[in-house]
Amino acid sequence: MIRILQQDNRITKILFAVIIGFACITMVITLVPGVFDTSGANDANAFATVHEPGLLGRMGVDSATVKMTEVNQLAARQLQQQHLPEFLMPYMTQRAGQILVQRQILKHEADRMNLQVSDEDLRRELETGPFAQYLFPGGKYIGDDAYMNFVQNFFQVSRSDFETQIKSDMELQRLQALITGGVTVSDNAVREAYLQQGTKIKFDYAVISSADLRKTINPSDADLEKFFKDNQARYATAIPETRKIQYVSFDASNLPGGKPQVSDADIQTYYNQHQSQFQVKEQVKVRHILIAVPAGADSKTDSAAKAKAEDLLKQIKGGADFAELASKNSDDPGSKTQGGELGWLDRGRTVPEFDKVAFSLAPGQTSDVIKTQFGYHILQVEDKKTAHLRPLSEVKAEIVPILEQQRVGAAEQTYASQLAADAKKNGLDKAASSRGLKVVTTDYLAKDGVIAGLSDGSALLTQAFSVVKNADPAAVSTGDGFAVFQVTDIKAAHAPTFAEYKTHILEDYREQQLPVLLNSQLNKLDDRAKVLNDLKKAAAEMNIPVKTSDLVGRDAQVPEIGSMSGPASVAFTLNKGTISGPINMGQAGVVLSLTDKQEPTADEIAKNFDQTREQLLNQQRDELFRVYVGDLTKKYEEAGAIRYSKRQPAAPSLPSGS
Repeated sequence: MIRILQQDNRITKILFAVIIGFACITMVITLVPGVFDTSGANDANAFATVHEPGLLGRMGVDSATVKMTEVNQLAARQLQQQHLPEFLMPYMTQRAGQILVQRQILKHEADRMNLQVSDEDLRRELETGPFAQYLFPGGKYIGDDAYMNFVQNFFQVSRSDFETQIKSDMELQRLQALITGGVTVSDNAVREAYLQQGTKIKFDYAVISSADLRKTINPSDADLEKFFKDNQARYATAIPETRKIQYVSFDASNLPGGKPQVSDADIQTYYNQHQSQFQVKEQVKVRHILIAVPAGADSKTDSAAKAKAEDLLKQIKGGADFAELASKNSDDPGSKTQGGELGWLDRGRTVPEFDKVAFSLAPGQTSDVIKTQFGYHILQVEDKKTAHLRPLSEVKAEIVPILEQQRVGAAEQTYASQLAADAKKNGLDKAASSRGLKVVTTDYLAKDGVIAGLSDGSALLTQAFSVVKNADPAAVSTGDGFAVFQVTDIKAAHAPTFAEYKTHILEDYREQQLPVLLNSQLNKLDDRAKVLNDLKKAAAEMNIPVKTSDLVGRDAQVPEIGSMSGPASVAFTLNKGTISGPINMGQAGVVLSLTDKQEPTADEIAKNFDQTREQLLNQQRDELFRVYVGDLTKKYEEAGAIRYSKRQPAAPSLPSGS
């Protein structure tokens, strides 16, 4: 319930759909080649400035600036929404920048066509659009104060900025409607589209598995040796570089004088300097009963919920058990099974009406019935904590380990520096011996190797591969202490002998031969199936298993084939009893025979006609508007009406298909 009291997920969805999503506009904005020519503005706070073509000199009136803060915010949201890795942030920044630039271009065009949105248009949108259930529940305005709180809480902007954004979205939607208003689709196209969508098929299919086929590729040693010789360049550095390392390691137990001690004065000083860490906020422990009222509910529903809540309050005042009533009656699924228990709450964590009452009651008191945007509540306060500073006696046990770690870390760092300096002057053996430590020499290790004698040797290995042979001894952390190391020998990356790399060569050979063999087997199966006019007989001759699908549509997934919208979609073009050609899917090959085909009836087509027409219209509208946006952007670019900042981050190159 805490999350419900803090934020309504429906508002989050609307936020993504209307504000973050820029309505439907960004769905048709695509990356245009050459759009990031960085000649132009040098303002570090600007991503770009957009002018109306031919009006570059009239700054302010006919220009708009896309701010870097806006670009970065949009890029971060898109990165989060699409669950992309952080290294793609530069790319997402460029993409977000282009979306906002093209949005400004569209705004210029909408203004030029006099598509501006009036205050009256905005009022109607707020009363009837997606925000109506929050701003006009039951058709009644929530009031200016509640409106401003709503906007601030959920969008972190002012009311003015919020309304400006809504107006802008409405204006761009008008532009899109104007540009795409003439789109039509013929009745025949609608029928053909649903005929494809609604057709279902059933088929037998023989699967040749690449994994099974790989096992049949067993070349002779002579074949492998020839392959090895023919691919010498491929194996020239197959054995990676390795390094032999000498090191001396130690932990706190090896420090001269033992582990550093922490005094009471040290503890007092830390406490005095970090009192903010030990401040306890005002908190209240509360349980509640919620009688929910759906958003936009009529007065009858609201009255019934209020009456139920008041009846429960009477029972509580008459001695009924609060927790038992909550378990039986509360509409909060997160707390009702715990008797309405919400636990400890910080001030300001819940919606204002709930928060105000919870912190005004004394422990043991029960509230009157109160109303929030979620319905009617009854609160019972169990305990309270006033804001206070925890005393030193209470937090001493928390401070001591922190100070001990700091003291030990500093002492180890100093000791490691002294050991490294001594090793540089007198050699690692003498430096270690004088301190009662032991020098360890590793075998030749690769960069991704493991140093068995250390709890964490990754930092040592990383640093060891960045220095030259016999470089000065260096200190590095090992997780539970430090080590001082030196690289004593290096074996460069080199080609293996055939004998030591034979297993790898075999796998490489199989990988090379597999596509050829798969195609060969697929063609053989297909040819034989068509000669016999029987897929099952042909598959049996080749010892290939045959499976039977369910009755499936284009959106189905079939075992070992995958999506029927992929390469196997060719099956929908076949007639019943027909055998397909070879279908190569990389990890497997398939030949199938259609056993049943059920096309939609005339009644089914008629029943779904309007929905299918709208789908086709939306597809064509999006495509038309995408072309319009691309052409318009090109027009602005060629006119020099877009001036990009020279301080944009460079976008990384992406793998093909990203």
